[in-house]
This record gives sequence, C-alpha cells and structure tokens, in this order.
Amino acid sequence: MSTIVSLWRYPVKSMTGEELRSTKITAKGIHGDRASALVDIETGKIVSAKNPRRWPNMFSFSSRYEDITNTNNIRITLPDGTTVKSNDSNLNSILSDALGKEVRFISKVPDEPQLEEYWPDIDELDNRDIVTDEDMPKGTFYDLAIVHLLTTSTLDELRSLYPDGRFEARRFRPNIIINTEQTGFVENEWIGKTLTIGGEVKLKITDHCPRCVMTTLPQGDLPKDTKILRTIARYNEANVGVYAEVLKGGTIKCGDLVSIFD
Repeated sequence: MSTIVSLWRYPVKSMTGEELRSTKITAKGIHGDRASALVDIETGKIVSAKNPRRWPNMFSFSSRYEDITNTNNIRITLPDGTTVKSNDSNLNSILSDALGKEVRFISKVPDEPQLEEYWPDIDELDNRDIVTDEDMPKGTFYDLAIVHLLTTSTLDELRSLYPDGRFEARRFRPNIIINTEQTGFVENEWIGKTLTIGGEVKLKITDHCPRCVMTTLPQGDLPKDTKILRTIARYNEANVGVYAEVLKGGTIKCGDLVSIFD
C-alpha cells in the first residue's frame, strides 16, 4: 500500500519552501507553488539556484505564505534570519542587497521566461562545466512541469548505492513524497500511467525528472556533495522522481492512499 507521507510547496522559485499537511491541487499544480520569482535585472532571466555560480546562496532564503487565500502575501526569511513580506515597498532593494545583485520580485510570468543552468563536470551529463540558457514552460515559473513526485523507495535505493551521501527529500524539492513498499527506482515504471490520490485526485505521470546541480548544493545542515549527482547519473540516468499533469484536481493530504493504474 502506498500513501502520501509529505507535501511541499515553494512560494518563491528557488527558495526553500514549506511542508504541508494538506493542500488543494489544480491543473496549475499545488495551490501557490512557484507563484512568484525573482528576475535578474542585468540579464532579464529568472533567478534560479540552477546556476550557483551566479546565485550561490539561494537555498539560504526561505518563503512561506502568511495567508494562502492571498498568494501575494508571502513572508521571506533572509540568510541572516530577518524577514520581509512580499508587499513591502522596500522588498526589491532588501533582496538585492542580500543577494549582491539587483533583482526584482515578480508574480506575473514574463512572455518568454528563461533561466540559466550550470552543468557540473560529470561524465554522464549532456553538458559539462558550462552555463546554458533554458526555456521555461510558458506562463509558469516551473522548470519543466507542474507537479513533481518522489518515492521513499528511490531515496532508499540511492542511500544503498552511496551510503555516505545524505539523500533527503529536500535535496530534490518534490511536491509529493509517496511511501512505497517496493525496492529500486519504482517511479521509472510509472511513466504514462495514471495515479489516483485519496479516490478523488488523478494525475497523469508524464516523464522522468532529470536532476541538476541543485541536488548537490548545501541547504540547512545538508552539506555540499557533488557525489549525490554523480550517483544519480551513474545508476539512474540522472533521474530522480517523476513529473505529472493534473487530470482531476481536489484536496490531498498526508496519509491519503495512492494507487497506480495503466
């Protein structure tokens, strides 16, 4: 039997987010997920931890909603522990000072959003030691898709392959973490299948979730560890978890039963 063990939402793209007990999910994904972002004034691109050479400490910023009925009401905690609200008139200057580069907080997605991605020097990756420009899905602040699922089986498999690594869910920034009783990378068999949650919500599993340098970055007490990504690349073609689209929305909560159908 598979069940939801954890739910996550990230109000501001590339900042750490908030763990939930329950949430609404719609065709746009988890309610309030990646509803806002920062834009780099110099390049015009969306600020992303995918390029830690330019944005080395994005995971030192966290975001949560003061009131989820108003997705413009976000409290951001800075690396020094001070907080600022998304409606503060000085928000842009405060964030720019904290990041060391001029940025602007936005909730309206640009017409053609792009971000920069740094590819570390790992043999199995498509690119090595370069920065590329990556298009984002039109009308969103997501990287590739709107819902990201991860199983406990995959985390356990990675721990067995690299016991010294800290394979914790927060390295992978999933929306839905599912407790599964099988062994191995079980999500690999879900592509193209339909997943139901709690008898109400239906998701279509669309693709693998390719991983990047973000998985190696420090956050909280997690250390920087490039072997995290090397292990993923070597044993599962650099994929961890799967992406999904929402066929039928509703409310999901921890403990809900999860079923897979062809």
